[in-house]
Amino acid sequence: MPHFIIECSQDILQQRSPDEIMDAVYKAADSTGLFAPNDIKVRLQPYQYYRLGDHKKNFLHVFGYIMEGRDTGQKADLSKKICSQLAALLQDIAFLSVNIDEFEKATYCNKALINPENTDQNRHFGL
Repeated sequence: MPHFIIECSQDILQQRSPDEIMDAVYKAADSTGLFAPNDIKVRLQPYQYYRLGDHKKNFLHVFGYIMEGRDTGQKADLSKKICSQLAALLQDIAFLSVNIDEFEKATYCNKALINPENTDQNRHFGL
């Protein structure tokens, strides 16, 4: 936790490598101090087929999923930092956007939480 899923048009990867784009998102998220560096996860999914508005050629959108508990200001800062890092990296992009959604603690589960030895319900148990 958190998860940042980058969706973009395939041609974005001709401007910058996947690693450059994912590193920009990772570094922006890390710079907020909201997350342990080892917890930040970033994935990238390019699309060959998509439809945009008139005369728009490409896009990149970051879906951020974080555990509940941060205030609106912290989430807005996170979103703006990611967007700023990517805007500097991809100056000719037509559409660039970021949104942050929250996981609800009560409904979140991972492998650590179902481990019978994890009596404290620590979501990082065994990692």
